Amino acid sequence: MSSDRLVIEAAEKIVTAQRVASFTGAGISVESGIPPFRGKDGLWSKYDPDLFEINHFRARPAETWNLLRDVFYVHFDKAEPNPAHKGLARLEQMGVLKTVITQNVDNLHQKAGNTDVIEFHGSSSRLICLDCNTRFDYNDILFDLLPPFCPTCRGILKPDFIFFGEGIPPEALQRAFLEANLADLFLVIGTTGEVYPAALVPVQAKQQGACIVEINPEPSSFTFQVTDIFLQGNAGPTMTALMEMIEKLYRQQTDRS
Repeated sequence: MSSDRLVIEAAEKIVTAQRVASFTGAGISVESGIPPFRGKDGLWSKYDPDLFEINHFRARPAETWNLLRDVFYVHFDKAEPNPAHKGLARLEQMGVLKTVITQNVDNLHQKAGNTDVIEFHGSSSRLICLDCNTRFDYNDILFDLLPPFCPTCRGILKPDFIFFGEGIPPEALQRAFLEANLADLFLVIGTTGEVYPAALVPVQAKQQGACIVEINPEPSSFTFQVTDIFLQGNAGPTMTALMEMIEKLYRQQTDRS
């Protein structure tokens, strides 16, 4: 766990910043029971990533959908926001945090209460038709027959997140780099910095003069390259300690004004 001095320094930077954005990865959701994709306990250590290649999906949608249903719509759907998600939602409520840019597709930031979430890789909460491009809430689709078909045109539905071989949603890409250009503080949580082009977003923020505060259990690709304050620890307890200090400083600031 990071020292009290670093937590205080990070809290002071966050409270006094003019525009704060957060950039999150799989590590923020691990304490909610969602495994990361990479690493020894990641999804790719258990399942063949080729199943998530878009051409494979188009050729054998039922094969991929058997895995999608079990992982994303049975197991993941039971996950609830943890203290790290809730801390970011509280920062937005306080008027401190402008937006969350997330690589995750689990919808936990929205469940926690964040209203401005840039879903860099899309979301499992929506399905999209490969033929007519109509989007549906996943709760409105039955999964008893796989692959599920579009109620509008009977095309095949896929989760509205990117597969290997697909590009980043243009609006998410544009907004993420816009925030990187505008923010004067980036709060990076639970990401290794190994997935591109997402990993370029904090780098862009740093190049534009933003202070980078990072929360990760171990040093990442960002730590020695762009990070200004590294809070080492798991996302939940570290964010809890940081939020306690932010709330204290925020009260003091409010009392003075």
